[in-house]
Amino acid sequence: MAQYEVAVLYHPGLEVDLSKAEDRVLKIFTDNGGKVISTDNWGKRKLAYPIKKNEHGIYVFYGVEIPGQNVAKVESTLNITDEVIRFLIIKPDFKAMAKAEVARSLKAEQAAKRGDKTEESEEED
Repeated sequence: MAQYEVAVLYHPGLEVDLSKAEDRVLKIFTDNGGKVISTDNWGKRKLAYPIKKNEHGIYVFYGVEIPGQNVAKVESTLNITDEVIRFLIIKPDFKAMAKAEVARSLKAEQAAKRGDKTEESEEED
């Protein structure tokens, strides 16, 4: 099974009772042979432009393991789900993510070294 990241933009009116809509989307994943690894709810945010006459949307991100052949079935089901305004399914590039993490840690180390040198030189003055 391949790992995917799914971003789902829910209708803003569901803010009070989002659990039913989330359960429906989770059922779509499990019915197609997938399992949810992680869920990250960002809450209600203003959209960059109106979508289906909505100025706001509820952002929820899922980490999902699902067979590659079932991704099209998930997409077609999410297209007809009323609670979902928009969605995006991507396959993350773990190699690029690891490289970015290494680069980030190197940059932090270099910044720490520069910070240490300036503090030492200030103490000598």
